[in-house]
Amino acid sequence: MKPLQYTRAQALPGILSSRIAILDGAMGTMIQRFRLDEAQYRGERFKDFHKDVKGNNELLSLTRPDVIRDIHEGYLAAGADLIESNTFGATTVAQADYDMAHLARDMNLASARLARAACDKYSTPDHPRFVAGALGPTPKTASISPDVNDPGARNTSFEELRAAYFEQVEALIEGGADVLLVETIFDTLNAKAALYAIDEYFEQSGQCLPLIISGTVTDASGRILSGQTVTAFWHSVRHARPLAVGLNCALGAALMRPYIQELARVAPDTFISCYPNAGLPNPMSETGFDETPEVTSRLLREFAAEGLVNIVGGCCGTTPQHIASIHEAVAPLPARALHSAGPFYREAA
Repeated sequence: MKPLQYTRAQALPGILSSRIAILDGAMGTMIQRFRLDEAQYRGERFKDFHKDVKGNNELLSLTRPDVIRDIHEGYLAAGADLIESNTFGATTVAQADYDMAHLARDMNLASARLARAACDKYSTPDHPRFVAGALGPTPKTASISPDVNDPGARNTSFEELRAAYFEQVEALIEGGADVLLVETIFDTLNAKAALYAIDEYFEQSGQCLPLIISGTVTDASGRILSGQTVTAFWHSVRHARPLAVGLNCALGAALMRPYIQELARVAPDTFISCYPNAGLPNPMSETGFDETPEVTSRLLREFAAEGLVNIVGGCCGTTPQHIASIHEAVAPLPARALHSAGPFYREAA
């Protein structure tokens, strides 16, 4: 076996060792601010489509690229080092809900190109910016029955997920992604299908991108939805040798803290990422969540001061103002030091 080394973003390990990197904030929160109606989601291309598509945010990369571009550039201007492609739900599995599975590849390709163009616009020799190709969890789960009367029932399979993720990975890399981000993991088996597809693509193409894996602790039980503790989750995915592992979504930073502490303890040789929600849902606030930029940034500064993190950003309810405040808060603090350096590279036959 020989190491399959990074063909893109080779600078990232050095950056994460030297300072805390900034990930962008919420895409959906920002899209909601545009108050787009059904016709605007459809655009000219899909004006006669047979099904409502409002809420299909990934479609906007095809019909309203100006909106997605504006959001990316807002986060880059706020100081983000990495921005996520608008592809959280851009798989055949997720797009089947809109009868748009056949458009998944186009969505991924267009989304990656939009993020790539924005990063290229804001990158400088001293401050490179990176596209994180986002692979979301899909609305289906390979581990949990959708029928309370039939525990053995499943509404998807490992093979269906693997094929969907392979198509997504191929298009994201073709479109210019520097990093692959398997995120908001509520079912480790879904994530393992994504990781299998990623390795499959790397072996076939000869390309290898840094990988970030981010799970989601759903409540105070300290477990992801499919039942694993943070430690068990890490041991289920560590074989992929991610550049970084972390947590996002579901919780605000205050509630996420003990689980980030646990992850930092059990993964001493891997960089740690953390991008929480802006606190708890609050329909009366502008973003739909409790925390102001000042609150979220103060909490993440505490994480950094404790030596817990290498990448920080925001999930649901966060905005460019949150990201700018987080950037300012953690900039003076050192990144979490690894126990040893890697290895971050996969093994190839």
